[in-house]
Amino acid sequence: MFGEYALYLDRKVVALICDDQLFLKPTPEGKAYLGKVSEAPPYEGAKNFYLLSAELDDPERLREVLQVTARALPEPKPKRARSRSVPVVKAKKRKALK
Repeated sequence: MFGEYALYLDRKVVALICDDQLFLKPTPEGKAYLGKVSEAPPYEGAKNFYLLSAELDDPERLREVLQVTARALPEPKPKRARSRSVPVVKAKKRKALK
């Protein structure tokens, strides 16, 4: 895992905050909204995300690009229900100490 923060919108991860920087998940719709954009990996071994900086000073633009990205991302897959039953473990019989 990347060990930092993930931003969710509509149950979708739209951005990561790593090393005090905001990385937007790349989508064609996000790039079309932003225009020219810098790309960088948010953590070692990750694919490039859009590195946002000027948008941090413009809350309306930031909100809009987060919403554009969330709409472009696929719906999250439903999680499988966990079994609530606890497996029965039989205790071993112990010999009485004499």
